[in-house]
Amino acid sequence: MNKLTILLLGLLPLSLAAQQTIQWRGTDRTGIYNETGLLKEWPADGPEMLWYYDGLGEGHSSVAIASDKIYITGMTDGEGYLYVLDLNGKLLHKKEYVPEWDTSYNGSRGTPTVSDVMIYLYSGTGDLYYLNEQTLDIVWSKNIESDFGASNIRWGVNESPFVIGEKVVFTPGGKEHNIVALNKRTGALIWSCAGEEDLSAYCSALYLTDQEVLMVVTITANHIIGIDAGTGEKLWSHPYKNQRNVHANTPVYSNNRLLCTFEYGKGSVMLQLKNGGKKVEQVWEQKEIDSKTGRIVKVGDHVYGSGDNNKYWYAVNWQTGEISYKDNTLPTGAVIAADGMLYCYSDRGDIALVKITPEKFGLISRFPVTLGTDQHWAHPVIYRGTLYVRHGNALMAYKIK
Repeated sequence: MNKLTILLLGLLPLSLAAQQTIQWRGTDRTGIYNETGLLKEWPADGPEMLWYYDGLGEGHSSVAIASDKIYITGMTDGEGYLYVLDLNGKLLHKKEYVPEWDTSYNGSRGTPTVSDVMIYLYSGTGDLYYLNEQTLDIVWSKNIESDFGASNIRWGVNESPFVIGEKVVFTPGGKEHNIVALNKRTGALIWSCAGEEDLSAYCSALYLTDQEVLMVVTITANHIIGIDAGTGEKLWSHPYKNQRNVHANTPVYSNNRLLCTFEYGKGSVMLQLKNGGKKVEQVWEQKEIDSKTGRIVKVGDHVYGSGDNNKYWYAVNWQTGEISYKDNTLPTGAVIAADGMLYCYSDRGDIALVKITPEKFGLISRFPVTLGTDQHWAHPVIYRGTLYVRHGNALMAYKIK
């Protein structure tokens, strides 16, 4: 093997990392980031801040990354904007779209989805946009009321559309057009599923590829639903509702099982897929685990996360639903995982590094987020050894490798 070959092989992991596309909750919506060599402990005042950008306006959407560019949305004076930054925090482009949600907890919500040369934005006011990644021109748009006979919901719709082949899938929540697949290039309707005719419920869908049929799984106001991704046929539904019809957690999937978690006093339910994914049955229910807005990850045989009414961090056995530990050392919040560690972003503005173990909440390091505005709700993102944290109008990049 010559020196050039060795050099090229050595650069291959960097090349693959550069090509990685980050969407809602990572590359596959699990909240797990496949990075290695990350710091196992941080300095007392936190890892080095590489840069920050503090002009995003109001919003809770997280970072999307494609072609080494950062995509994120915000609202200023009632108008929504897409921001495109390079990996050094330099603003490359700023694109206005329609008025954003300014009725309650103001600002942008859903994380953009980037696929090939396409960007999909779903505003809190119920407008789905496809923008050309190169020009940022709006190619087509759809509105949930005028195009799908749906209504907005209490805190403004919140979803990251899912691109599957030539389809983009999302949940308008209409009685006829409940969950739909559109041609990702033209916006033409490919299929429509009436589901259970529920309103949408702030949930970004999950895509399963290891069953007899390719499947979309999502949660609407009162049901967990499995849909044939090719035809839009409803395969099954499982009733599960809470006090406010809010189901903001993307389901967690592993080895024919789906864990669906709910806030507002409902808890969690584990479903087993049967008959090649065409049927489900309930395995266990755990009332104490009431996560919201993506506060769970599965690592090994346990699920790690934090609650809503039950304000503690926990580990739960995937097979049985038994709680391994409960800990309230850190205020509850969002969580992602990478390289044997949890990265926790609390509602109070703490960033914490926690060793993954089912025996205890292994808090190693923590520091406060001092920049930004309003709620600490956006989910952290890890990309090429950098931790991205959005707090309202500010996006921060920390060196963690």
